[in-house]
Amino acid sequence: MRQPSPLQTPHLRDYPELVQVWEDSVRATHDFLPEAYILLLREHVLRRYLDAVMLVCSKAPNRCIQGFAGVANGRVDMLFVAPAWRGQGVGKRLLRYAIDELNAERLDVNEQNPQALGFYLHEGFEVIGRSETDGLGQPYPLLHMRLRKTA
Repeated sequence: MRQPSPLQTPHLRDYPELVQVWEDSVRATHDFLPEAYILLLREHVLRRYLDAVMLVCSKAPNRCIQGFAGVANGRVDMLFVAPAWRGQGVGKRLLRYAIDELNAERLDVNEQNPQALGFYLHEGFEVIGRSETDGLGQPYPLLHMRLRKTA
């Protein structure tokens, strides 16, 4: 079995591919978002959000980005995996790195994204709160999660 490539910090030249991974992932998992909102968010991701976090990505042997995570202030603000790589451990590796190396212990997840919620619950997070709106004030509820403390 081939060893996964080490996680790495993406470069500015990787931003278009990161945004494409973000968009493909959102389209595969966020079917509740209207097209216009996805396009608005895509611009925010490219122009603001990527620069606001510590980024780490996983690349396939052919150098394509499989997925990425963004962490700031102890929070996983982004974790997106390209649809072709879902279910192959990419998200788990990125999340573990965010927790173990970047000291992330909190995150928000869209309530209407049950796959992501299940993933984070399975990976040791618990729901500690809820907001009626997303970060832009739109009616897409967020669940606030925190890594469960272990004895």
